[in-house]
Amino acid sequence: MDDNGWNASASAWIADMGEHGDFGRRFVLDPVMLPLALARTPRTVLDVGCGEGRFCRMLAAHGVAAIGLDPTTALIATARERDPSGRYIEGKAESLPFEDAPFDLVISYLSLIDITDYAAGIAEMARVLKPGGALLVANLNGFNTAGAESGWIRDLTGALRCYPVDHYLVERGFWTEWRGIRIVNHHRPLQAYMQAFLAQGLRLSHFSEPAPIEGAPEPKAERYRRAPWFLVMEWLKP
Repeated sequence: MDDNGWNASASAWIADMGEHGDFGRRFVLDPVMLPLALARTPRTVLDVGCGEGRFCRMLAAHGVAAIGLDPTTALIATARERDPSGRYIEGKAESLPFEDAPFDLVISYLSLIDITDYAAGIAEMARVLKPGGALLVANLNGFNTAGAESGWIRDLTGALRCYPVDHYLVERGFWTEWRGIRIVNHHRPLQAYMQAFLAQGLRLSHFSEPAPIEGAPEPKAERYRRAPWFLVMEWLKP
């Protein structure tokens, strides 16, 4: 049963991502996520919510083999097609098909917003980490998702006026749609995620709200500078 839109949206998602990803990935998140992942020189890596496998292929280009896991059949099929030498598994974050502690690095790259039981997903990611390993997370900022249902407010000329934040403390799922993609995202305040990570005994070692890199195409980059769109966290397992 496709109750979150991902199966129906898979083809549009694959077309939208292309080989290099969308604006936010290419010009905001990749310049932070890739160096953080490579800095740990990991030997065993799991990408939870890998989609069509783009970030796994980026890691592979730097000599890092990552296992990709995603619940959407069509996305896993595309990942396998584009990276025949890689390992891609159909599965859910809430019940990872691995024994305890096999991975040096677990990555959640814009996947927590898609997971209904995020606390169970975080607990599973922590479970499969080796002691001393890292959980690297990119997520939509709560200030973004708290206003996503209405989007930017424009003035009478159509120019962007401000980005609203409303009902920030209320956790909720909502349908979001763009370029043929229609999926459920989840808004949670930052404290909800922080408490879930802390409940697993993890220690925060990196936190940032990255802006677009220099040279990112305008005017789109300006939107990402005006409102906090993403956050990046690295959590260590003692």
